[in-house]
Amino acid sequence: MSNLDDLTELIDATHPGSAAKKKTRTVLNRLWLEPRPDLADFAERGVEIYRGAPDTPVSALTWGMALATYPFFGKVAEIVGRLTSLQGDCTSAEVHRRMAEIFGEREGTRRMTNMVLQSQASWGAIERVDKGKRIVRSPLIELDASAAAAWLAEACVRYAGRPLSVAGIGSNPIVYPFSLKGSSAYLFSQSPYLEMRADSAGNQMIDLATCQRGSNGWNDDSK
Repeated sequence: MSNLDDLTELIDATHPGSAAKKKTRTVLNRLWLEPRPDLADFAERGVEIYRGAPDTPVSALTWGMALATYPFFGKVAEIVGRLTSLQGDCTSAEVHRRMAEIFGEREGTRRMTNMVLQSQASWGAIERVDKGKRIVRSPLIELDASAAAAWLAEACVRYAGRPLSVAGIGSNPIVYPFSLKGSSAYLFSQSPYLEMRADSAGNQMIDLATCQRGSNGWNDDSK
C-alpha cells in the first residue's frame, strides 16, 4: 500500500456500504494512521519492524495494536484463547455468553463481539464454520525469537496494565494465534522498552520501561 489513495480505493472495492467503509477507516485511523498519543511511538516501532523484516506477519502487528488500543478486542481474544486452548475449538455462543457476563446482555455487545470475531478470522487466527456457530483455531503463526515477538509481548503488557510473567507470555490466551516459544527472557531483556524484574516469589516478570509507563495512559478514560 503506497499511499492513502490506494488505501481508499481498496476500502471502496472491498466494503459495499458507506457505514462499513466509515467504520473500517475509523479503526485503521485508531490503529495505525492516527493512534492515540500514548501509542504513537509504539505504532511507529511496529511499522519499523515490518520495514526491517517484510516477512513479519502483518496480522501479528495489527493484533498488537488492537490489543493496546481496544480493550474490548483484547477481552474477546482472551476468551477465545481460553475456550479453544484444550480442543482447538469452541462455539460462538460460548464467546457471546462470556462477553455478556462482562459487558452486559446488550445488542451492542453482541454486535461488537461479532465484529471482533470476524476480524480475527480475516487475520487468519480462526475459522468460523457451521455458518459462524463454531470457532476453530488456525495453525499457529510463528514469531519465535523475533523483534515482532518482543513488540507483541509489550502489547500484552499494555493491554494488561500490569507486569506479566515471562514464562507465561507464550501461553497467554490473548496472543493465542502466535507461537512465541523462542521469546526467552534474554530476548525481552534486549528491548529498551521492556523492564525485567522479579516478583516476591522470584518469578521473572516483564513490565514497560519507566519512560514508557509514564506516558502509557493505562488510566486514560479514552480506553
